[in-house]
Amino acid sequence: MKYVYLLKSLSHPDERYIGSTVDLQARLAQHNDGRVSHTSKYVPWEIHVALRFHDDKRAEDFERYLKSGSGHAFAKRHLW
Repeated sequence: MKYVYLLKSLSHPDERYIGSTVDLQARLAQHNDGRVSHTSKYVPWEIHVALRFHDDKRAEDFERYLKSGSGHAFAKRHLW
């Protein structure tokens, strides 16, 4: 099982991040410990939305979609 997650920075509310992982809590800890280069400037982070997929390929496809132009629009309308 894999999670697709959307994070929101608590210190910089306009900063957001989309990712995927098999261990959601461990990955959030990595973001908040500054061990992820893309998010280290904006710690701390909170999980805004997390979706669990039984099919890893579907999770990867959905993450890729959310990071696309139309996926950003979808997330803005329905997830943020």
